[in-house]
Amino acid sequence: MTAPTARTDVTPATREETELVLAGLWRVVVLNDPVNLMSYVVLVFRKVFGFDEPTARRHMLEVHERGRSTVWTGVREKAEAYVFSLQQWHLTAVLEPDETH
Repeated sequence: MTAPTARTDVTPATREETELVLAGLWRVVVLNDPVNLMSYVVLVFRKVFGFDEPTARRHMLEVHERGRSTVWTGVREKAEAYVFSLQQWHLTAVLEPDETH
């Protein structure tokens, strides 16, 4: 068995670009679904993000009326953790790069 070799096809510029993309801000977006009750979505937002009732309800209504709501923005690792948590609660959540910054 031979030892793995280092990849030489990745240039330093490509590596830096990738690091910048990963290091930027990311959005946690909850998408509307026909399954979950509105009260359940409010409960999940309160538990996962610690939102107060009005904030959780505002995001829930945005999901319901617009089909999506950005519920959190920040570093990728934490955003991935939030998406995973929301998916464990059976909400449809995705991770998107925040290209506004």
